[in-house]
Amino acid sequence: MSRPPAPVVSSVLETIGRTPLVRIPMASVPAAVEVWAKCEWFNPGGSVKDRAALSIVEEGERSGALTRGKTIVDSSSGNTAVGLALVGRARGYAVELVMPESVTEDRKRLCAAYGASLVYTDAFSGSDGAIVKVREMVAATPERYFYADQYRNPANPLAHYRTTGPELWEQTGGRITHFVAGLGTSGTIMGTSRYLRERDPRVRIVAVEPSESLHGLEGLKHMASALVPEIYDPAAHDEKVPVDTDASYGMCREILTATGLLIGHSAGAALLGAREVAQTLKSGVVVALLPDAGERYLVKEAR
Repeated sequence: MSRPPAPVVSSVLETIGRTPLVRIPMASVPAAVEVWAKCEWFNPGGSVKDRAALSIVEEGERSGALTRGKTIVDSSSGNTAVGLALVGRARGYAVELVMPESVTEDRKRLCAAYGASLVYTDAFSGSDGAIVKVREMVAATPERYFYADQYRNPANPLAHYRTTGPELWEQTGGRITHFVAGLGTSGTIMGTSRYLRERDPRVRIVAVEPSESLHGLEGLKHMASALVPEIYDPAAHDEKVPVDTDASYGMCREILTATGLLIGHSAGAALLGAREVAQTLKSGVVVALLPDAGERYLVKEAR
């Protein structure tokens, strides 16, 4: 099978985006329904958050809010931290990251390897506790920081309006009928839905969130019990599917057996939601966005 030539680029940041779409076989859905996975771990930092990180930094530079000598700072449960550490290193900025102590050791080491400084918050306060802490830090010394502020920064959804949405439309030949993604910062849903609805208002947008406030799906928010991101607008999705933590983990194992894809737990949640949607259809093209791969969760899985 012929394949297009590999890209030749001048910076690793040029490899962000253009991730593959992979067909997912699901015996429990009608034969005329296609389920596809947007595999975001092919980004250089290993997750979908590379897109938002690059967009936030570029828009910060364009607006003049990010200048030489400032430190990029934000709170993150993991993937955005890696994305900002990567982009900051490539662009030549210092990066400081606030995260819960419960973040896996592998992810902490990865951020440190990129040269980022790490500040830890109480594990039981979760991502919301990290948000509170970083806002206190920025308020204390605003001249020192460029606050990436992924939960409020419009450059987050803009990344997906400019890249993820167009890629999905192109990769499906405009046939996409349903887009399924988890709710975290909500940037992926916000930006992608805006683009897809502009191309075809009939495309259904499905948001996936944990079914309970206490859950094990890192990076996802139970909106009713969390600090709601200011970029989030519930009108951006047509329906919301609650998913169970254990069932999402089970989906990860099921997909590994069926396809050889080792996916992260939030990716398992997205595919669980995609299957639930697909089972209600007679025909359609359902695309689930898989934020990252499973190797970052192997220590947690072993426990």
